[in-house]
Amino acid sequence: MIVQPPKTFSDNAHYNPESLSALRKNISDNPDSFWEEIGRRLDWIKPWTNTKEVSFKKPVSIKWYLDGKLNACHNALDRHLPKHADRTAIIWEQDDPKNDPVKITYGELHRQVVQMALVMKKRGVKKGDRVTIYMPMIPAAAVAILACARVGAVHSVVFGGFAAQSIAARMEDGESDFVITADEGLRGGKKIPLKQTVDEALNIFKNARHVLVVKHTGGKINWQEGRDLWLHEEVKTVSGDLPCEPMDSEDPLFLLYTSGSTGKPKGVLHTTGGFLAWVNYTFEKVFDYKQNDVFWCTADVGWVTGHSYLVYGPLSNAATTVLFEGVPSYPSNSRFWEVIDRHKVSIFYTAPTALRALMKEGDAPVKKTSRKSLRLLGSVGEPINPEAWNWYYETVGDSRCPIVDTWWQTETGGILISSLPGAIAMKPGSATFPLPGIKTVLLTVEGKVIEGPGEGVLAIADSWPGQMRTVFKDHKRFEETYFSTYPGYYFTGDGCRRDEDGYLWITGRVDDVINISGHRIGTAEVESSFVANPNVAEAAVVAAPHDIKGSALYVYVTLKSGITPTPALKEELKQWVRKDIGAIATPDWIQFAPAVPKTRSGKIMRRILRKIAESDGSVTPSELLKTLGDTSTLADPSVVEDLIANRVRV
Repeated sequence: MIVQPPKTFSDNAHYNPESLSALRKNISDNPDSFWEEIGRRLDWIKPWTNTKEVSFKKPVSIKWYLDGKLNACHNALDRHLPKHADRTAIIWEQDDPKNDPVKITYGELHRQVVQMALVMKKRGVKKGDRVTIYMPMIPAAAVAILACARVGAVHSVVFGGFAAQSIAARMEDGESDFVITADEGLRGGKKIPLKQTVDEALNIFKNARHVLVVKHTGGKINWQEGRDLWLHEEVKTVSGDLPCEPMDSEDPLFLLYTSGSTGKPKGVLHTTGGFLAWVNYTFEKVFDYKQNDVFWCTADVGWVTGHSYLVYGPLSNAATTVLFEGVPSYPSNSRFWEVIDRHKVSIFYTAPTALRALMKEGDAPVKKTSRKSLRLLGSVGEPINPEAWNWYYETVGDSRCPIVDTWWQTETGGILISSLPGAIAMKPGSATFPLPGIKTVLLTVEGKVIEGPGEGVLAIADSWPGQMRTVFKDHKRFEETYFSTYPGYYFTGDGCRRDEDGYLWITGRVDDVINISGHRIGTAEVESSFVANPNVAEAAVVAAPHDIKGSALYVYVTLKSGITPTPALKEELKQWVRKDIGAIATPDWIQFAPAVPKTRSGKIMRRILRKIAESDGSVTPSELLKTLGDTSTLADPSVVEDLIANRVRV
């Protein structure tokens, strides 16, 4: 099915089919002029001297807008003040809808950022320092990010759902000794003990000089004199302005840790000039942003989507961005749509996981609201299945709002594949085409380029400004992870199909990273957590289909000798992982197994484990066994029969 954008939309869009075709030809003829135009969208203290200097072959080196000087906070705030000081920058929708929304102008946001930056400076934070941010979805989270950028510190935001061990590991790897957090968070009417979790993290990683605490709920917290600081008290001790720190285009802007297949999360490093230029451009063009739009990205600031399209993308375009503290189902399943009506949201960007959960509740919660302000819908985080796409388009958007189904990654900094509304016809479930300037290729497993229709591995043949530069303190891992599998290409780790019309369909991860509700969890990280439990001898983690999350964790657990498998132990292990990594890593299914299938060399045969986990009970054990392929290479083939007989999914 092909869905054409409404003519009324196309007539006023940034791109139409003709202008997009002309742009692609211009880029093909003179690519540098396109990248220069994107760079000129920003304010520069000192212009760059060389647009691009890139090698995808070892030693891998990626540099954009070389020798240019700028500041990300200046581009998000200061440069807008002469014309837009009174424009609303952030609309904060609180967890409880009974509480009035808070609107913060660009002028007020600038004042708050300067105050926090002055406090940080007073407490010894300087250019290049890493600052850990562990915050709820409140305006102070955006303030903290921008204050870091203002002083030249590198922010490392940790998602507020991660546990103490995860915070400590990220602080240790990032060599961070300054934390910004809040007393507590609120989600769905429940308090989240953020400061308490930070305290637990700092019992593991003991090098923190200061914890700057935002008073949010007023809940009781523990306090360590000398180390812990209340923001509202600290701001009383500072005054005046603080000019933005001049940063080289290639100076780090932020670290964001993403799960990897080797267990230890990778510190993805993004730099100032290229990242900001790319999210500034893609925000305007992909979302067809116009000056009076109200934009709402539902992502948490702890994920890259929050960095790129909740904070930096909108604010660098002087847009109004909605920051939502709550959850889509609280206090009712109409919450998303009520917020859209309340704030006249015109562009809405959310994840398929949320849409599938709300779709299960039927159309009534949607239809009781107007949503007439909407003119564009977006999807992010994972491939959106056609059923959810159609519901989103027809029920939420009343069949009048184009959908931009965006593909990108923490590593890419911003969107790389998406329809450009008004210029590209949509196919439900397809991310459509690469953006102008992005050179995607499909490769066979052996690395041969696939021309025309086909299915293979998605890779990218050339750089773009928002591309990550390295893995923090581990450039070798950066090269091995992204550039060694297919030399000369950036390896995305995703599979992809290209149809006869050239449309791209993302088919999911091809490595040992599982996409859960749009968030990536490394199987090795979860397995390591299980094995750390004194009752567990071995664990193997695979993905299994889930109606809401898309994929969920299915874990095969082999217990130590003498330990009896019980429902209570199963629940204990779930809570163990939840506490160790965070709620997002909590498995939906645990199967106790005497052993897992291994080759004679000791390698776990994950394809067998995946097939068993994916089975829905509609086939008999003997039929399922036939689908597993050759098991003759296993050290003990009888293991498989036991796993099939005791599979726990229904």
